Amino acid sequence: MTTLQVTEDSIRKTRELRDEFQRFLREYEFGMREVETKISILRDEFTHDHAYNPIEHVKSRLKTPDSIVEKIARKGIDEPDFDRIRAEITDIAGVRVTCSFVADVYQLFDLLTQQDDVTVRVVKDYIAEPKDNGYKSLHAIIEVPVFLSTGPLSVPVEVQFRTIAMDFWASLEHKIYYKFSNQVPSHLVDSLTDAAAAAAELDTRMERLHREAHGVPRRQLAPPPPPRIVGV
Repeated sequence: MTTLQVTEDSIRKTRELRDEFQRFLREYEFGMREVETKISILRDEFTHDHAYNPIEHVKSRLKTPDSIVEKIARKGIDEPDFDRIRAEITDIAGVRVTCSFVADVYQLFDLLTQQDDVTVRVVKDYIAEPKDNGYKSLHAIIEVPVFLSTGPLSVPVEVQFRTIAMDFWASLEHKIYYKFSNQVPSHLVDSLTDAAAAAAELDTRMERLHREAHGVPRRQLAPPPPPRIVGV
């Protein structure tokens, strides 16, 4: 085999791998769109048919190839293939829903996960059990069907629900840890923890004010039973 043939074969295999990886990521993009559509429908319904809309913001993101490779390394996945990546990494596609109040978080969680074509795989309730640093959010790995020309495909999507105060705190914490390359001085860590407590108190006070001013929202659901907390 000549050098030219080796080079052409390498180029062909590289292109095939690139195309396969792009198809792999498109599956998650389609799953993410399905979740976005479900949330958009709920948002529009609340806007037009109810006096109160609990959804403030919705953001979506798809992990980059570099980010996926980094997570493969962190999880110690040897000789990864696409099937193994699907099984081991469940947050390739993510949607974040920012709500007005804590009660809204649980309400929207119920409205999304009780839909017939949504399967809940894992729930991590960091509102009921905050992280040591004060981080709060409700995380869920759900599966939604995507209907391709080759048939239906079940795609996992991570959905995070949090309040405005929780989102502001998490954004600030991320920026601080990024600035210090995760080596944050202890006094700043302590200040972040204090700020998390203040944000939680603000959530409680603002929700109380909302209830006093407007009464209980038309559809008020109690938080679901404590979910199982499983490592992902």
